[in-house]
Amino acid sequence: MRPARTLATALAQGTVVLDGGLSNQLVAQGCDLSDALWSAALLVDDPRQLEAAHTAYVRAGAQVLITASYQASFEAFARRGIGPGEAGRLFARSVERARRAGEGSAQEVWVAASVGPYGAMLADGSEYRGRYGLSVRELERFHRPRIEALAAAGPDVLALETVPDLDEAEALLSAADGCAIPLWLSYTISGGRTRAGQRLSEGWELAAERDQVIAVGVNCCDPDEIGPAVESAAAVTGKPVVAYPNSGEGWDPEQGNWQGGPTFAPQQALAWQDAGARLIGGCCRVGPAAIAELAAVLAGAP
Repeated sequence: MRPARTLATALAQGTVVLDGGLSNQLVAQGCDLSDALWSAALLVDDPRQLEAAHTAYVRAGAQVLITASYQASFEAFARRGIGPGEAGRLFARSVERARRAGEGSAQEVWVAASVGPYGAMLADGSEYRGRYGLSVRELERFHRPRIEALAAAGPDVLALETVPDLDEAEALLSAADGCAIPLWLSYTISGGRTRAGQRLSEGWELAAERDQVIAVGVNCCDPDEIGPAVESAAAVTGKPVVAYPNSGEGWDPEQGNWQGGPTFAPQQALAWQDAGARLIGGCCRVGPAAIAELAAVLAGAP
């Protein structure tokens, strides 16, 4: 069942709590995510695990659930021998499982259909570099079918997330144009710029005049990057800002593990909120316990 309010209305009325990293919760449940499809593999192998992970975040106080479609694409499903028809049903399943997890909650729960970058399909870390050697039109042709499949499943919003450069942002916005589903656009950043090194202000300008875009912001970055990015996004666009950083730990690709300790502190969200953030949660390695603490902090804010 859909919430009574649209997410855009809710953001205009206050701050909404986003969920945390889906993958880390699935690992905590004992799932193997070594497949190139990552969490999307469970759409095929064990969708009950996805619903359980979403439910863990609902119980923690999350009001928006991001689907397991981040790494999903028709091309990636085809490599598993899954044809277009079945792939379309798997995209729909990602929305359905998140929707079911929100049913029965005492609070409104919105479903955000995740649309990850082209680099996520490559499964080689390219989303943290961008610049794949493809044109905007080529990227648009890749993204349009998956966006159409997700939109047909009836999510409340599309999450165009972990976007590493402006070419891909332009392609995603064009591919989503006309699908009649509101969206947010979220960049992954480093050093105050896109992963491809462009100025964030240029990224905000791409979305500023688009009514379909109900929020802009950043995700999958260090928590220390959030404050300045939120201020910039709010100043350039005047739109609500979405912010969901990683835990602050660093991924070592050679060792294949996380290094260092977490720096994500839910109390930081109060400053982000003051700067214009209205949709706040966590990304990689931010689990239900941290989201529960975040929800409590935001609930206590004046």
